[in-house]
Amino acid sequence: MSETTLPEPDRVEGAPHPRETARLLGQSTAEAAFLEAHATGRLHHAWLLTGPKGVGKATLAWRIARFLLAHQEGAGDALFAAPPPETLDVDPEHPVARRVRALSEPGLFVLRRGSTEKGDRLAQDIRVAEVRRMSGFFALSAADGGRRVVIVDAADDLNVQSANALLKMLEEPPARTVMLLVAHQPSSLLPTIRSRCRRLRLGPLEPGDMTAALAQAGATPDGDPAALAELAGGSVGAAVRLVTLGGMDLYAEITALMESLPRLDRSRALRLSEQLAQRGTETRRELFFELTDLFLARLARTGATGAPPGTEAAPGEAALLARLAPDMRRARAWAQLSEEAGARARHGLAVNLDPASLVLDTVFRIQKTAGG
Repeated sequence: MSETTLPEPDRVEGAPHPRETARLLGQSTAEAAFLEAHATGRLHHAWLLTGPKGVGKATLAWRIARFLLAHQEGAGDALFAAPPPETLDVDPEHPVARRVRALSEPGLFVLRRGSTEKGDRLAQDIRVAEVRRMSGFFALSAADGGRRVVIVDAADDLNVQSANALLKMLEEPPARTVMLLVAHQPSSLLPTIRSRCRRLRLGPLEPGDMTAALAQAGATPDGDPAALAELAGGSVGAAVRLVTLGGMDLYAEITALMESLPRLDRSRALRLSEQLAQRGTETRRELFFELTDLFLARLARTGATGAPPGTEAAPGEAALLARLAPDMRRARAWAQLSEEAGARARHGLAVNLDPASLVLDTVFRIQKTAGG
């Protein structure tokens, strides 16, 4: 199997790739900061795009790349130069935009996870060989004297060797080159990499922007958009996954099951475990454990702050959270259970334990904690 047949590691299933996304919603502050740097001649050679996963960091990186490659410096007479652009928008029919969509733009290099040595699957990290390929890119693209752009998606995937190799390029950047590093957890990067980048932080999307972003991605959510935005943490990528897998209904079922605590509705728990144990439900089963962990985290936050979150992610959730986590003592208990149950679930999924038993084990542990 060739590498070209493998899925793209930076594509969210059920959504267009960031290079194919026409608009970036809810991140005007980050866009304005970059445009100001460009207009005032303070364009840094390396930018670190940070924020929660799925809020548009990669989309912004591709927008910046198209913008920089379509607005080359030194074009035309300076006396009659056009005013600085007020947006990162580039006409979709612009030659650069077409080449970027086709991954055939000679001035762009995308650093991301490649295939394993056998070529049958994606590697777990960005290997040093992928970084070293950039040397050839810089040598070839330097001939035309144009600007070059590198997108690293995601920098979190760098291993020790590849991170050090990238650091050397950040320390001695090639001329007329801009590097855009997408990072979901920047604290995990080398401090020396962070120190050589200017940071652009993107925040969670508000419900209105979330709805528009989902429509752009072709995902039509059912129910309350505010609840979806709350459950997705303002992440479009997470929201697309929730919509695709029926995550809102699953979370509502989880909270409905917890309504019976501390006297668990065992028949309902058994039905849920049997549904999640069926063949072909592996992805939905993983989502169950993610949403259960989120429910426990919301319980812990409710007990710690003395009030449930301002927006309910499911009907009746606020009253349930307040009842199960009335104080700091209960908050600590739920936080500890979240850590323990999450570790057990990850281990169980990794070693292929009986899925129904794994689901019930999690539910029974929640019952035990609810009983004090």
